[in-house]
Amino acid sequence: MSKHLRIGIIGSGGIARAHVSAYRKLPFVEIVAVADVIPGKAAEFVEALQLVGAAAYDGHEKLLEQDLDGVSICTPNVSHHRTAVDSLKAGKQVLLEKPMSVTLAEALEMTQVARDTGNMLSIGFQPRYDPNMKLLQEIVQSGRLGNVYYAETGGGRRRGMPGGTFISKKLAGAGAMADIGCYSLDMALNTMGYPRPLTVSAFTSNHFGRNPLYHPEAAKFEVEDFGVAMVRFENDLVLQFKISWAMHMDTLGATMFLGTDAGLKVTSAGTGPWSGVWDGSVGSITLYHDEYGAHTQTPIPLIEHKLNLFDEKVRDFAEAVRDGRPAPIPGEQILIQQAIIDGVLRSAESGREVSVELPRN
Repeated sequence: MSKHLRIGIIGSGGIARAHVSAYRKLPFVEIVAVADVIPGKAAEFVEALQLVGAAAYDGHEKLLEQDLDGVSICTPNVSHHRTAVDSLKAGKQVLLEKPMSVTLAEALEMTQVARDTGNMLSIGFQPRYDPNMKLLQEIVQSGRLGNVYYAETGGGRRRGMPGGTFISKKLAGAGAMADIGCYSLDMALNTMGYPRPLTVSAFTSNHFGRNPLYHPEAAKFEVEDFGVAMVRFENDLVLQFKISWAMHMDTLGATMFLGTDAGLKVTSAGTGPWSGVWDGSVGSITLYHDEYGAHTQTPIPLIEHKLNLFDEKVRDFAEAVRDGRPAPIPGEQILIQQAIIDGVLRSAESGREVSVELPRN
């Protein structure tokens, strides 16, 4: 198809630059508008990135009045809900950066509005575009492991605490759980076909974020820098979920899937204090199984590629808009992990197991 897309960018921070870079590689896309809630910031962004002909707006409302095919929402977490709902109601197709929202109630409304309007709400999880992530899903859903009854995922940076809007409860809603934990959840849940959660029992802390020895904004640190949870799903499946922005340890361990016929162990790629989480690529995949009565482990060869996963995410969204396809990463799926994160925070605050309540559509 030869349709030319007119795209708007809402929010003009660092992640918006990555969206612009990705869109510029697509000959059928033109960025025609940028909005930011801070007066003058969108205009500075347009000038700095030389977005010739793009209009700049102080706020997303005026941008949504324009003739646009879609928008990328690159705002702080707290405004994801409002901008996404307004964009969908304005008839725009939406690519929303992760995490989906601050609260479960917001996520529920966003998915409902997407259904009611018939417009696309796709959430930005670029690791899904790694061919090795797709390989994991293929292995687990092929039945090779038998009945998967236990999974473990998460990740931990030895040191990797952000600042600014990321550590404000009002602006971010949650800390490590939402920032990098959402990647871990998507990796595990998507591999298993997004099972339906029933209960969550969790613990969170912020020993490092609140300590000026480890964080320069300790006095402003309001969210968790560590969390662990046990999640029960339908069909007798449990998931241990753990995440850390900072810790005195090199790793929180590999991701694993235990089945009645075989097990799968997966490590993340990357090295250094900011690595060890599932926001990037796969490091190794190993299958544990019995053959002829002997314990056997088989390394699964990784698929070599040179894909820019972020660019792939943006390209898939743009092509879906152009071709009239469904959302590449639909909000209805991510709603499930939003419910789990909501359960983690509620359980940690109350000190007990909590139920996860999701409507059945």
